[in-house]
Amino acid sequence: MNLAEELSARGLVEHTSAPLETILSTPRTVYLGVDPSADSMQAGNLVVVLLMKRLADAGHKIVLLVGGGTGMIGDPRESGERSLSDTKTIERNKKAIRAQMQQIIGKKVTLVDNADWLLKVKLVDFLRDIGKHFSVNELIKRDIIKRRLETPDESISYTEFAYSLLQGYDYLILSREKGVDLQVGASDQWTNILSGVDLIRRKEGKEAYALTCPLVTDANGKKFGKSEGNAVWLDGHKTSPFSFYQFWLNQPDEMVEKYLKMYTFIPLDQIEEILREHRNNPGAREAQEALARSITELVHGPGATAAATAASSALFGKEGLSHLPREARSMLLTEAPNLHVLSSDIKKGLNVLDVLATSPLVTSKSEARRLIEAKGISLNGTQVSEVDQLLTEGDFSDGIALLKKGKRDVLVLVLK
Repeated sequence: MNLAEELSARGLVEHTSAPLETILSTPRTVYLGVDPSADSMQAGNLVVVLLMKRLADAGHKIVLLVGGGTGMIGDPRESGERSLSDTKTIERNKKAIRAQMQQIIGKKVTLVDNADWLLKVKLVDFLRDIGKHFSVNELIKRDIIKRRLETPDESISYTEFAYSLLQGYDYLILSREKGVDLQVGASDQWTNILSGVDLIRRKEGKEAYALTCPLVTDANGKKFGKSEGNAVWLDGHKTSPFSFYQFWLNQPDEMVEKYLKMYTFIPLDQIEEILREHRNNPGAREAQEALARSITELVHGPGATAAATAASSALFGKEGLSHLPREARSMLLTEAPNLHVLSSDIKKGLNVLDVLATSPLVTSKSEARRLIEAKGISLNGTQVSEVDQLLTEGDFSDGIALLKKGKRDVLVLVLK
């Protein structure tokens, strides 16, 4: 299977300006633009970054453009104008995103900032040389602009309206200076990318290409992203490796095949085998585990992934706390709700009921009693069968124990 066939089979192709086989038939210099409106990319951005990695691995040259210039404006969105960032914020965000991209792609990458040329553009020259190639009639037909114009109480500023011209100009500059002949992006950037394709054809008389991948959505059809309020950040300080791992581990069955193909480099035949095993035993959630491990390792590396996997198995699996690595133990204490238990109280005689009653797992002692009587509480994976069962120091492994309500509500007990 060649690259074009694989990208299509993985569901990574939404629009192309020419047949995909033609676009990928020769080595290209490919660019992706990222808006530095935050100091981290998120899961929605990751698919197109991984698409760039696939192209890099296939021998294409990669140019990553961080929009220090366009980031001062912001592209049009569905509702309302974006808040404009100051130059200091943009510079900080730009450096953080650049580091993330380089780490994930892992190949030699040319990094550019469109502030280097956009901030030097003279207005009259730009309007004369670039603006005359854009038709207002065509611009107002573009989906987001059209919806904004047709929505009561909405308007669109000239700043937003001109964004497409600036993005087209970026492509032209990169074509001239870096030999870029393919721009990649998410499908919501399709018309902006075509602006550059058309501009290069008119100004340079040569062919340039465009390729977009689908916008990634969750099970409810809502796209991932910071404007949607469901961002899963790639920065480990904003979304920890454990939370990142858990996000993918908790994906519903109906989404796991799509995400395995789009987000991972697991060969397609192995994905089919994983899915067969999953269909035979969906309760084991092996497909979700493969997805979570693969993506977390791509973003956070093997060490953090191993710790997240071990911590998750301790909390929600059957592995328990024995032989828990130090990194995983530290992750448990940081990520999971915990409650300190004094050794002196255990020696006096402390029962599980009293501990449970003071925990966030229940709202009252009577609820705690009902749950124990209903066999709904476990300690280190073993059902608490008696209301007066005592807690002992032997219940703690390396100073921690797990108290669980049902299958998913877990409390880490920390011996002090």
